[in-house]
Amino acid sequence: MKISPLSYRVVVLTTLIFIILLVTGIFLNYLLLHILTIIAGFVFLFNFYFFRDPERVTPQGDNLIISPADGKIIKIDEVEEPLFFKQRTRMISIFMSVVSVHVNRFPITGKVEYIDYQVGKFLAAFDHKASDENEQSIIGVSGGNKKILFKQIAGIIARRIVYKVNKNDEVQAGDRFGLIHYGSRVDMFFPLDVDVRVKMNEMVKSGESIIGEFK
Repeated sequence: MKISPLSYRVVVLTTLIFIILLVTGIFLNYLLLHILTIIAGFVFLFNFYFFRDPERVTPQGDNLIISPADGKIIKIDEVEEPLFFKQRTRMISIFMSVVSVHVNRFPITGKVEYIDYQVGKFLAAFDHKASDENEQSIIGVSGGNKKILFKQIAGIIARRIVYKVNKNDEVQAGDRFGLIHYGSRVDMFFPLDVDVRVKMNEMVKSGESIIGEFK
């Protein structure tokens, strides 16, 4: 299975650290050095699992909202969204654990009309305060009469958010746009009349699971 190109920098860095420690350990017989080498080796191997990027078959349908992330549905609520919709919306939150696939994909086809990056805290991603207070990217997409806002939210371990998208880009549902390192959260906001297709604690897959359908 391939790994995400967005992770190459981290993978190369951890690989170099592991090699340096391994070679140094051949010449210097220190217990602490051997322990660090074992830890670096574990991180080196784990990165190939963590940054895996499997192919997904995205369901076809102009009105479908596709999951932007792998993980567990931890919140379904009605909230005020002041940035893009500027009105009451439906909110769905997906918690991504360290064993989830962390490549994120666009939930609908359309044009990127809003994009921002907010620095902030690094609360645990399952803490609902994280939606407002944590470091995050914020992306709004419109396609015809359909609109959706979604956030990549950093967690207590995840301190690096990667996204390759610019304002006015034309995007396709299911296309990759970014990832979040080492456990995190994605929040989605859409109109209240959307037919929600998921329930609390359900496991979903990025680019594959149907979150809802526009009416």
